[in-house]
Amino acid sequence: MRKKIRFGVFIVLLAAAIAVCRKAGDGLVEWIDSDRAVSAAVQRNENLVVVDPGHGGPDPGKVGVNGAEEKDINLKIALNIKSYLEKENIEVFMTRTSDERLSDTQVGDLKERVRLMNEKNPVLAVSIHQNSYQDESVRGAQVFYYTDSRDGEEAAGYIQKALSALDPESAKERKANNTYYLLKKTEVPVVIAECGFLSNYEEAEKLSEEAYQEEVAAAVSDGILEYIDSVVKDK
Repeated sequence: MRKKIRFGVFIVLLAAAIAVCRKAGDGLVEWIDSDRAVSAAVQRNENLVVVDPGHGGPDPGKVGVNGAEEKDINLKIALNIKSYLEKENIEVFMTRTSDERLSDTQVGDLKERVRLMNEKNPVLAVSIHQNSYQDESVRGAQVFYYTDSRDGEEAAGYIQKALSALDPESAKERKANNTYYLLKKTEVPVVIAECGFLSNYEEAEKLSEEAYQEEVAAAVSDGILEYIDSVVKDK
């Protein structure tokens, strides 16, 4: 009888010990995860934004129905973004500042852009592009983010809202993507801002105008600044 009682007590104590160990283990995992998140946030340069004008050099990107080349529009908008952000005391690193490609091949060019973004470790990287579609009536800016990136999703939301305000009738929603090389391979929050459709004549004409390029740049910059503010507030 005593042996049965002792055995029963042993089983109860063992079960309690297992429960305590599990709870401690869960707490340790949560602590490690939170520590990693804090470490990542601390390591990121919260006052630096990478601005990436897509394409360049022998790669024109999309060619508009009006003959405008995407690479040129991307660069002009990106330079304006740089100017706007620097006025707000945000440091900006440009992946290119002239009509050039960062490698001899298109794949090499993308890899170099990713390398620069990861190396600079910014609070956010924004790649500027223009869109195109077979239906010429389609227009409007759209911002893409990596499917599994909560930071990217948040940043895309701010930028999308600001861009949509430029043309409310053609407003789109931010969109998740898990196939774009630039989104998949970066280790920092990154979004791709497709600022309009060069396949739509009216929008292609607007995107070719200096005044509208400045408007687009101001909208993207406002979204970036809102995202940076949210990052700082969350600390």
